[in-house]
Amino acid sequence: MDIILKYFPSLSEKQIAQFKLLGQAYVEWNEKINVISRQDMGSLYERHILHSLSIAALFSFKTGESIIDIGTGGGLPGIPLAIYFPEVKFTLVDSIGKKIRVVEAIAKEAGLTNVHAIRDRAENIKGKFDFVLTRAVAPLQELWKWSNPLLRSGGNEKHNSPKFSAPGLICLKGGDLKKEIAEARLHPEIVPLSTLFKEEFFQDKYLLYIPR
Repeated sequence: MDIILKYFPSLSEKQIAQFKLLGQAYVEWNEKINVISRQDMGSLYERHILHSLSIAALFSFKTGESIIDIGTGGGLPGIPLAIYFPEVKFTLVDSIGKKIRVVEAIAKEAGLTNVHAIRDRAENIKGKFDFVLTRAVAPLQELWKWSNPLLRSGGNEKHNSPKFSAPGLICLKGGDLKKEIAEARLHPEIVPLSTLFKEEFFQDKYLLYIPR
């Protein structure tokens, strides 16, 4: 938990309590349903919760916006971001029912009323969203094919940063992405997470943003 406060020192008491709860909740649920690699559980806050919050370090989602997290697994990055942005609506989608049960249970335990979990495939989802989030669930080409129909058209004047203002796809990925990006024929904005966080884990991790 200390690593979260290191980079996000302005959290409210309620948010701090919610983030603390996540540590215990994920340990307990992961013993029943494996949604996080067991070798990562000792580094949960760094490798999963802080990793998810890298999106909050770059994007300032606004009250009333609607975000969808496709292939959410156990609720990452959606649940940490729902804690950080309590006035933003998050829809968390995964095709595996037991993972959605974990998402629903942890969201309830954390008192999150801005999280809606759906068991379905990304390509079946209807509706429009301000942003689509993913965390290493598929190649970029596939992610864009699923995401593009879900995104609202046009920019958003409510955002302070024009660079990250338009509705778009936000991906958290790692490793050498040159081939994947070339095959997708897309031109994402690429932010090395090592520019945000100094821990070794983030040295080969990136945030990719593709505006609609």
